[in-house]
Amino acid sequence: MFNTASELAEDKLLLLYLLDKIRLPISNNQITEIILENNFINYFTLQQYLSELENANFINYIEQQDKHRIIISNSGLKVLSLFKNRISKSKKKTIDNYLENNMDNIKEQITISADYTIEGNNYIVNLKAIENNSILIDLKLNVASNKQAKDLCAKWKNNSSELYKKLFEVLI
Repeated sequence: MFNTASELAEDKLLLLYLLDKIRLPISNNQITEIILENNFINYFTLQQYLSELENANFINYIEQQDKHRIIISNSGLKVLSLFKNRISKSKKKTIDNYLENNMDNIKEQITISADYTIEGNNYIVNLKAIENNSILIDLKLNVASNKQAKDLCAKWKNNSSELYKKLFEVLI
């Protein structure tokens, strides 16, 4: 079933509304998760809309902490302010409730990163925590196996606050 022009416009405005409400650079994966969890738009249509919003200069992709993030542009904010009333109240309320319940998790995903690269026979694990645009820790570890690299990344993502605290106490 194809969307009508008004549904298409509402869906794009909903994406702008989401980006405006979050007020943080967010990854494509995070937007996708929010939209799909709430059954607003299917994956392929969502990716098409994001591309169209970028081409219209309503959103911008930026590089932050070596990752691509999406933000609403000034043009996007202007369009949203003019046409926000075209988004159904129930959809806005759903987004507002979702963000209220999940904002801490979204912020943590943005500010905590863990990844690894392969260099020769070794794996370099990069663990990072950022708060208020300041790097709290940026730690690189050389490990011998893919399993160790994955385990370190998982532990950091699941327990970074406690690990940071323990590391700080040991070093101080």
